[in-house]
Amino acid sequence: MPGPVRGCTLALMRPALILVALLGLAPAARACDTALVLAIDISGSIDAGEYTTQSQGLADALTDPDVTDALLRGQVALSVIHWSGVGRQAVTQPWQRMLSAGHVTRFAAAARAQPRAFRASDTAVGEALTFAIAQFDAVPDCARRVIDISGDGPENAGFTMSRARQSAALEGIEVNAIAIEDMGASIPITSYYQRHVVTRGGFVITSRGLAGYPAAMRAKLLRELTKPST
Repeated sequence: MPGPVRGCTLALMRPALILVALLGLAPAARACDTALVLAIDISGSIDAGEYTTQSQGLADALTDPDVTDALLRGQVALSVIHWSGVGRQAVTQPWQRMLSAGHVTRFAAAARAQPRAFRASDTAVGEALTFAIAQFDAVPDCARRVIDISGDGPENAGFTMSRARQSAALEGIEVNAIAIEDMGASIPITSYYQRHVVTRGGFVITSRGLAGYPAAMRAKLLRELTKPST
C-alpha cells in the first residue's frame, strides 16, 4: 500500500490527470474556412414580388442539403447586406457561424423574413462592394473572404466600381456574382459583371429572370464552398 504522503500526492494528481485525458479526447475546434457576404440588390428596378423571390431563393438555397453540408464542413461565417443607391447599404443579417444544421435553418429563416432595407433608389454597385469589403474586419480568423453580389443592372450612381474592385483584389477578397437578366437572348448584365465587378478568378452565374434565381444561388454557393483549396 502507498504511504500517507504518496497516497495524498496521487489523490491530488488524479483530477489533473483526468482533465488531461479529457482534453486529449476532445475534438479540436475547426477554424472558419470561408467568410461569405451575400450582397442583395434591392434597387428601384427590383419590385416587391422580385424582392420576395430573391429572399425565398436565398433561404431555399441555404437549406438545400448539399449547400448545408458544405456550410457546416467549412464552418462558414455568413452575413447578408442589402444595397441600392449612394449611401444605401445595410447589414440585414450580421455575421453568424454555421456550426450546426440549426444555425443554417435559423439563418435561412431570418433571411427569408427580412424586410427590405431601402426602396426606389439607384444602383451603386461600387459602393455596395466597398461596404461589403469593410464587413470582413469582424471575422479575421476566416481563411477565405468572399463577396457574393447579385443584381439586375449596371452601376448608374456613385461610379466607384473600378476602385472598389481593385481594393477587393488588393485585400485578397474574391468577388463573384449572380447577374439577373431579363428573359431573352442578350446577356448585357452578365457581361457587365464579368468585365467590371468580379475579381480575377471569380465567376458570374446568370439567372434568366428572377424565376431562375434560386437555382442560380444554389449553383453559386456550391461552386464557392466546394472550391478546392490552393
